[in-house]
Amino acid sequence: MLMKTSSQSLTEQLSARFAERIRNRLLAPGARLPSVRQCALQHDVSPSTVVAAYDQLLAQGLVEARKNRGFFVREAAPPGVPVPDTVDVAAMEAAGSRWSTAHWFAARGAARGAPPVNATALIRGMFHKISDKPQPGMGVFPSDWLESTFMPAAVRKVTSTRALQDFSLQYGEPLGDAGLRRSLSKKLATLNVHAAPEQIITTVGATHALDIVSRTLLRPGDPVMVEEPGWAVEFARLAALGMHILPVPRRADGPDLEVMARYCEVHKPKLYVSVSVFHNPTGYCLSPGSAHRILQLANQHNFHVVEDDTYSHIAPEHATRLTALDGLSRTIYVSGFAKILAPNWRIGYLAAHPALIEQLLDTKLLATLTTPALLEKALALCIEQGQLRRHAERIRTRLDAARARSVKLALSADCSFAAEPVGLFGWVDTGVDTDALAQRMLDEGYLLAPGALFHAERKPSTLMRINFATTQDAAFWRVFQRVRAEQGR
Repeated sequence: MLMKTSSQSLTEQLSARFAERIRNRLLAPGARLPSVRQCALQHDVSPSTVVAAYDQLLAQGLVEARKNRGFFVREAAPPGVPVPDTVDVAAMEAAGSRWSTAHWFAARGAARGAPPVNATALIRGMFHKISDKPQPGMGVFPSDWLESTFMPAAVRKVTSTRALQDFSLQYGEPLGDAGLRRSLSKKLATLNVHAAPEQIITTVGATHALDIVSRTLLRPGDPVMVEEPGWAVEFARLAALGMHILPVPRRADGPDLEVMARYCEVHKPKLYVSVSVFHNPTGYCLSPGSAHRILQLANQHNFHVVEDDTYSHIAPEHATRLTALDGLSRTIYVSGFAKILAPNWRIGYLAAHPALIEQLLDTKLLATLTTPALLEKALALCIEQGQLRRHAERIRTRLDAARARSVKLALSADCSFAAEPVGLFGWVDTGVDTDALAQRMLDEGYLLAPGALFHAERKPSTLMRINFATTQDAAFWRVFQRVRAEQGR
């Protein structure tokens, strides 16, 4: 709430609130600010106060006005393009209309050419703690779900004086700790993915594994097929590498095969990135029929498939995986432990055909030399002693109960599910623009994951992704219903 008794004026308070969110990337470049009328109702101030606050943001170069569309968070200027730190609003207004400052910034933005919306700005916002409330938009389990006694015990065991002397005074093995790779080989076999320890490379998380694959197999400008909706980090990462992203609509049984076939004929893609099991954000699982057709296309058109199995720990072992059907011939398997164990341990891995291992390893060595053996050895202990498996079973049981509660609350709030509720995430239709809804919910201390976040090119959406573990609180849904109703006025 804005405070009328504050030493700052209402205009200054409102301007400062938006400025803080923009600088903390809770409002991404390209995001639209609420209309003057909406903002005035939301903060219980006059429209003139909102106009003055937006003018201050314009003067600071944080937003720009687009004719007949409203105010938007300004993109960062390219190197070499001077942008003033401040603008004399009074002088600009005196020289023309009351909107002359806005017009100046809009013209400035048009002159330099607005770059695409940077999805990484939205991802930073996902990890910015805005309140102590459970956050519906987060992509991980709550920290109290991940607490364990076996992890600290494993770390203590591998950091004994004798153990430290054995491995801490030299670089680790390039492929990764041998004991962990043996454990991972056995674990993969339970999924019918058969990879010898020599076919496995450990990485600094699953995202690092995906990056190694991209940097090894692709060159700037290469076409890459990516499922849409999909993981925003993957879109942003590939775009940053200069790849030509080809979004493939994701359906309940798998990707749109007709779209994939057209891409293969026209663009000759080099790679297809897939989340076959508990797809993010929909929760879809790949069907055997779609999997076989994908592999046929890969063989026919000579592209690789990288399968991101990040959610394998909470997924059924019998789920269809491309790597199991293909035997790692054209497929590369990627997974990690951040979701189920500890996000900050940053242990991931990839498994590939022996002919690719040396190339993939060279890329890893150029970026990180080796990966931390201490945590890899501790993780190997957790796997070998069955502690990780039992921990995952507890998480699955707890998630099933949370999902049931969250689904009931979402339906009671007049939402519908665009996909069957399974796994960690729900793909929910709210009936309103979730970009605007997300901005309004920030004032209530809740961070949402709007549907636009999961597309290669940002576009309005009524969908949002919810985390079932953090949306089983009725208080959130009460606030959600109130804010959504206010937005519809």
